[in-house]
Amino acid sequence: MVKALKEVTDKMLHKMSADINNLKEGLDPENIAFWYKKVIQETKEMAPPWLVDKISVKQDPILYLKFNLDISKRAVRYLMVAIENNLDDMPYTTRLYFLKVQEIVSHEMDKSLV
Repeated sequence: MVKALKEVTDKMLHKMSADINNLKEGLDPENIAFWYKKVIQETKEMAPPWLVDKISVKQDPILYLKFNLDISKRAVRYLMVAIENNLDDMPYTTRLYFLKVQEIVSHEMDKSLV
């Protein structure tokens, strides 16, 4: 009985450790940069040619988790679609990050309409 309990406990601890590592890796700056690159590329593919040069993202060289998203208001809808299309493939914490990006961009767009 003690051996079975130890096995169950070991499995639970191993699962918790794996879950924590996945969460941590999802907020790794290289991981976020990868997803930004993918999302920006898809945004540019969807956008009309005259908007492509108005879509970019730059990673801060000192604060690695800070990204400067530079996008035309006319291209925002393509960005939102690109993010939405990739959410299911992202790690959980990366998905939360990009959901927050969508929220912030939506909020900024709402402010510009007022």
